[in-house]
Amino acid sequence: MPRPLPIRDLPIRDLGRKAASLLAALACAALAAYAFAYLSGAYRPDNLFDVQFALSGLDVPGHLFGAGLALLLVPLQSSAWIRRRWPRLHRLGGWLSAGAILIGGLSGLSLARHAQGGAASGAGFALLALVWIAVTAVGIGYAVAGDATRHRRWMWRSIALTASALTLRIILGVGTGPLRMDFPPVYVFAAWSCWTFNLAVCETLLRWRRSAPAAAARPGPDPADTRSASGRAGA
Repeated sequence: MPRPLPIRDLPIRDLGRKAASLLAALACAALAAYAFAYLSGAYRPDNLFDVQFALSGLDVPGHLFGAGLALLLVPLQSSAWIRRRWPRLHRLGGWLSAGAILIGGLSGLSLARHAQGGAASGAGFALLALVWIAVTAVGIGYAVAGDATRHRRWMWRSIALTASALTLRIILGVGTGPLRMDFPPVYVFAAWSCWTFNLAVCETLLRWRRSAPAAAARPGPDPADTRSASGRAGA
């Protein structure tokens, strides 16, 4: 029976990918837990977000629940190991995620009317909600049609948009923390960049992964032709 390779013999890239996946899963779970905890938190009249959320009514619990559940399901839906071994679990998680995104997107679209920063940030969040729902719907359409390759590509885009909740908070934390910038302009910038940046990174990775196998399969020069050319050059 072959012995497992020690950690030092495993490919560095594979270890880095697993570490990044674990970190992303923990971040999604932490933010989802924060969203669920916020639903049961006490109202704070001195908090601008609490005041604005109180004016929005059911949009707030709808968005926090939908977006929180979608985040919580990201590690399950992005796992190729689960997809191969438990396809039914993957499909169940997919339908739950689609429902959560629909709820989170529609309520987020409504919440955008009361966003901090007015129309400048609200337009960014509204467009995010529409693109989030549309991209997910396209991915589901390919799944129903049986096109697994296109389904996975579009659902990676959906995951990138789901993860914009993480990027939003990173931008706000860096902008108002170490950079010491005023909150309003940072918030407007975050409303647009949190999801456009994620989509740009996702699209770059998808194109790179698609071009890598083609480059690897491209035939190289014939060794016989190389030797012949070398002989002619030395003559």
